[in-house]
Amino acid sequence: MKFGVIIFPGSNCDHDAYWTIQQVAKQPVTFLWHESHDLENCDAVIVPGGFAYGDYLRTGAIAKFSPVMESVRKFADAGGLVIGICNGFQILCESGLLPGALMRNVGLKYVCKPVQVRIENADTPFTNACRQGEVLTIPIGHMEGNYFCDPETLEELRRDNRIVFRYCSPAGEITAEANPNGSLDNIAGICSRGGNVVGMMPHPERSAEPELGCTDGLKVFQSMVGAMAAR
Repeated sequence: MKFGVIIFPGSNCDHDAYWTIQQVAKQPVTFLWHESHDLENCDAVIVPGGFAYGDYLRTGAIAKFSPVMESVRKFADAGGLVIGICNGFQILCESGLLPGALMRNVGLKYVCKPVQVRIENADTPFTNACRQGEVLTIPIGHMEGNYFCDPETLEELRRDNRIVFRYCSPAGEITAEANPNGSLDNIAGICSRGGNVVGMMPHPERSAEPELGCTDGLKVFQSMVGAMAAR
């Protein structure tokens, strides 16, 4: 199995994701250049955090037109595993791979801190190493993490169990106080209809080894490895 990490101009979490896959998860990984259509036979693609194309116009608005994202859309349509982290989540929404949009945080301030998220769906390729209802501590770092969608889409996400992560208290309670950015329904991450594409605002690569103070994020990558091994 092989992972690919996309590099856009302005990506700044690409090397973190690469390190986590190579050095912590111990899996083959390569960088994928934004101007290339070639996904190099990867089995999973990571759209990393950062500020793709400087976040000009709005987050992800330019990145969605890059040649690599055309290939990612085809890859996802064929069932390939795709995870978008922070700016990557924003790019997946702009690209139409996930519904909704990420707006500016309530309070209009950049937020960078560890948060708790509750596993709402443990039956995905990205959460199968977790328990339903398990609380993970994973850091966030964003200005536009306020997830929003129309009422019909929210109802669909709830009905089809596509809300994967929700911001919660350390005890697992879904409260307004636990919501760091005003995100609708405390949503921290969602998946596609097929379950093979997920977007999440928290950074699992920043909490994947003891030196970082927490290892909860590693479960996301372990889940992906397990899912690919089972295919």
